[in-house]
Amino acid sequence: MRNIRLTIEYDGKDFNGWQKQPKKLNIQGEIERAICELTGEEKVDLIASGRTDAGVHALGQIANFKTDNESIPIDKWALALNSKLKKSIRILKAEEVDERFHSRYTCKKKTYRYVINNNECESAIYRNLEYHMPVKLDVDAMKKAIKYFEGEHDFKAFKSSGTSSKSSVRTIYSAEIKEMENNRIYIELTGNGFLYNMVRIIAGTLVDVGMGKIDVDTVPKIIEDKDRTKAGKTLSPSGLFLVKVEY
Repeated sequence: MRNIRLTIEYDGKDFNGWQKQPKKLNIQGEIERAICELTGEEKVDLIASGRTDAGVHALGQIANFKTDNESIPIDKWALALNSKLKKSIRILKAEEVDERFHSRYTCKKKTYRYVINNNECESAIYRNLEYHMPVKLDVDAMKKAIKYFEGEHDFKAFKSSGTSSKSSVRTIYSAEIKEMENNRIYIELTGNGFLYNMVRIIAGTLVDVGMGKIDVDTVPKIIEDKDRTKAGKTLSPSGLFLVKVEY
């Protein structure tokens, strides 16, 4: 039995998220189908580092599966799978790993990026890969505010209802605002785990800071109060990317 780890890039626009669901196009199901076609096996369980929601993208999702197939060399797996997948899903790398490796349970850190287009006009080309905010944001205020999210906190104010996690305590190792070319703003968070919609709500809160709707110095109180109604709105999934997963 071989344990194979995949590094996956995908454009989430046309998919109903990562998780396999009947009668809905999903990334997990598409890759499992391709693996079964390739190996001739009837069933395969592809385990990801975590689910991404409908419309969310990945530059470096990690997933693993076990197979009895011994005939396909490890350096041919990515090319072979890509030939059977939609072009909006690419296997960047395939590696054979120890049988104990588990994409979800052995994960140590994840990095997410939220992309904001802060131009007055929305992009025709990148509209499904970013969030458009035509109002000029105070990026310096956002840079100050984001640092309050670093460290271990109860992020109850920054999760949507429907999360299955028992605890809302998470650790953010680094939180940064990056000013990019063409008036793009990157919100980047690296942590040991994230709650349902947590990054999109933090991004919404930071946008409110940038618009002057939320004062920078009230952010610690929002975290402390654990009250979802005091944080910003949940921004659209189009701007969210899972950048990398570390083990």
